[in-house]
Amino acid sequence: MNVHELATPCLVVDAAALDHNVRTMAAVRPGRSLRPHVKAFKSTELARHVESVAGHRSFCGATLRELEGLAAAGVGDDLLLANETLSTDRLRTLVRSAGAAITVAVDSPETVRVAAGAGASVLVDVDVGLPRCGCVPEDAGALADLARSLGAEVRGVMGYEGHVVGRTDRSARIEGVERSMALLRTAHEAVGGEVVSVGGTGTWDLHERSTEVQAGSYLLMDTHYARLDLPFRIALEVEATVVSSSPLRGWAVLDAGLKSFGMDHGDPTVADWQVFFCSDEHTTIVPVDGGPPLPPVGARVRMRPAHVDPTVAYHEQLVLVDGETVVDTWPVDLRNW
Repeated sequence: MNVHELATPCLVVDAAALDHNVRTMAAVRPGRSLRPHVKAFKSTELARHVESVAGHRSFCGATLRELEGLAAAGVGDDLLLANETLSTDRLRTLVRSAGAAITVAVDSPETVRVAAGAGASVLVDVDVGLPRCGCVPEDAGALADLARSLGAEVRGVMGYEGHVVGRTDRSARIEGVERSMALLRTAHEAVGGEVVSVGGTGTWDLHERSTEVQAGSYLLMDTHYARLDLPFRIALEVEATVVSSSPLRGWAVLDAGLKSFGMDHGDPTVADWQVFFCSDEHTTIVPVDGGPPLPPVGARVRMRPAHVDPTVAYHEQLVLVDGETVVDTWPVDLRNW
């Protein structure tokens, strides 16, 4: 099938770019030194592909749904819920049914009790500068002690420097990582355990003293991360169709809009034309100086998202292509919660 035969809007993945990204990461972070984060791509088939090509067996997710799907598909042998949960019964069912080790992030006595009650191991989640989840470093040791007193295995610590990963100045990223990891090292001294789980795509190569990096966006990439001059290629685009074109008025309209893209990092981009604005089901584009004329009705146009994670969550499948030829289709089966 030719990609132009597909209904639009749809997610198109360049198979060669994807494999370049898989192998580039694995060359620096092989095996257990990388814990691919499935929140970025939400597909058991893509996770299985990463496992088969690069040999990564540890995965993490942001939702119970993601871990349940990986476990049911038999992908990975060490799964981390890199998030707090209060769903004891659901977590207990996952722990009992999964053919993999299940670990959960905790940052409070309440979440420790849930994890311990469900039989999961824990990582103490530490606030290293991002105002989100995570305990203050000074409380990490007490949480670890509580977990052990309740019979839970404490595997170590986790800290996400999400306030740093997108900085375009590499030296600023390096400095920010060092400040964040100094906090995490202090917490780790009190917690113990063999795991120090950190980072993301933007800081993938800046963690020599941590045991694993949680990166996911590197596989498909987006224009936000592309600003950082990383060695990963943009593999994901949204295929759209021109549904209206008016050279007289100076714009054309594509059939992919707010409901097709994560917009928190900005508008999608379209090669050769300027995005004027996005509405629910449409994106309006205009010519740029020296660029080509507006595309006619029926033309197919590729759009690049600014934020890959929420973009993928809007769609039901990933279509792998070699040029214009469809080579496979992978369900986005880990959406929702």
